[in-house]
Parts: sequence; C-alpha cells; structure tokens
Amino acid sequence: MKVVVIGGSGLIGSKLVAKLRDAGHEPLSASPDSGVDTLTGEGLAEALQDAAVVVDVSNAPMWSDDEVLEFFQTSTRNILAEEVRADIGHHVALSVVGTDRLLESGYFRAKLAQEEAIEAGSIPYTIVRATQFFEFLGRIADSSTDGETVRVPAVLIQPEASDDVAAALAVAAVGAPVNGKIELAGPEQFRFDELIQRVLVTNGDERRVVADDRARYFGAELEERSLIPGDDAHIAPTRFDDWLSRAVEDEAQEAQAGRRH
Repeated sequence: MKVVVIGGSGLIGSKLVAKLRDAGHEPLSASPDSGVDTLTGEGLAEALQDAAVVVDVSNAPMWSDDEVLEFFQTSTRNILAEEVRADIGHHVALSVVGTDRLLESGYFRAKLAQEEAIEAGSIPYTIVRATQFFEFLGRIADSSTDGETVRVPAVLIQPEASDDVAAALAVAAVGAPVNGKIELAGPEQFRFDELIQRVLVTNGDERRVVADDRARYFGAELEERSLIPGDDAHIAPTRFDDWLSRAVEDEAQEAQAGRRH
C-alpha cells in the first residue's frame, strides 16, 4: 500500500517511513527536500498519485502566531483538496494532547485550526494527539532559560519516545479511519520541573531548574493537567529511564566514532 508521509524528512516522519517500509508498505516521503511544498501545492498531485493514505506530520518552518496559523491552514487546505482529486481513503494527522486547552498559544490555535479543517473535510480521517517527545525536553529547557536558570511550571507531564509515536502512526495509517481523535502518551507521569532537572543533570548541565507557575509553554499558561491525556489514552511502551540510558549510550558511541575519524 502506498502511504504518503507529509513531513517525511523530519524526526517523526523519517521514523514513520522506515517503519512502514519494514512492514512491507510503499511509503513516500513528501517534503520540500523531495520537491513537495504543501504551502504552494507544488508536487502534491504527483506525490499523491496511486496513494491510499496520507499521513501529515509536518510542522511550520516559522513560529510567529500569524506564520504558524498560515502554514497549518494553507497546507492542510491544499492537502485535503488534492486528496479529494486523488481519491485518498484515509487522512492521518499528528497533533498534540491538550491542544484545545492551550489556546493562549498561537501555535496551539493553529493546530486546532488544522484539526477543525480535517474534521470539516470529506476525507475519512484519524487525528493522533501525542504528548511531548523525550527528544525535545532539552530544547524546552533551552527555550525556558534565563541566564543560568531554567523556569518551567510544576505541572504534570507524560512524555513519550518519538519512536513510539511513529509506531502508533504506522498502525493508524494502515488501519481503518476512526473519524475522530486518538490520544497517545508515555507510560509515566512526572512533574515538569523535576523531569527537566533530570535531563540537565544527566547531560552534565549545571543550569538550575526553578518551578515557576507563571512560566509559559509555547506562550500558554499551564494548569496542573493541561499536558495530560484522558483516561482512554493509548499508552506507549518506552519508559523514560530506558530511553535516557539508550540516548546516553548512543551519544557515547557517536563521540567514540568521531574520535576515530
């Protein structure tokens, strides 16, 4: 089965393409790198030819409120229109747990607009809302840093490995459309500030994490359960400590390989 992965060159997209290929399907990575521009529509018709499913895991290249809204609205409109012409049977989109609770954020307003466009369209769909990825915790720390202090709210967070997200998307892509949302989260809940501190300590980073309830998350103020899924969420298998151990080991192997060259 041919599956077009919009944003197939990114973190999730590249993992998804590999998983679909390993399962015997025919994934096509569609991104500006491969000549597919969802903002202009360039290359979309050719990419979707003979495809059965489209999975959209793309993200905005610019992050101002207006730019991110323009990206998700325009790209989603172009994808859905081309899907109608190509007689696509299933549209899968990656979104975020808590999107409709975080509307102070321009980013989450844009993600909600994307979801609403999919729901209003004629293509059968599945929206997979995932929690934050383990791989991005370091970037969150960097974006929350003031001098040598990292300020994040002491709320609950239930992050997961990007590999598990890609696996769930692969299952959704080859399954029947649910015409609704599926939530996906990691197997453990943490306090946000304590988890960020663990990441920094593991990396030998001496920055100090301060719990600050006024600290913003992509521009939104958080309540205790803003980032936590509902009771019926699908739970990903990888625990944080297991992921962290592998990440440290992989980094050490890469450093050793670099010294050899």
